[in-house]
Amino acid sequence: MLAHYGYKDGSGEYFIIIDTDKCDGCEECVTACPVGVFEVGEDENDPFREEPVAKVSEDHRKKIKYSCAPCKPVSGRKSLPCMNSCDPDAISHSW
Repeated sequence: MLAHYGYKDGSGEYFIIIDTDKCDGCEECVTACPVGVFEVGEDENDPFREEPVAKVSEDHRKKIKYSCAPCKPVSGRKSLPCMNSCDPDAISHSW
């Protein structure tokens, strides 16, 4: 399942997308994120899943555009540090 964390406003769409089927809960994204956007815990979208999964913390969900600004991809770099740290390629973004 694809879990979308973020929002859409007049300036664009700002979502971190986590493929919970691929995520193994390794916490590498938590370590890689310089501002603490991620946490690992119970899957809110699948209450029957027993394994932990990465998710965007509640504090950052409504300000993801600003939280992720320091790592925002620039020309020549297409992925965020959290994406680079994720071996199963479970993390993507919409901007």
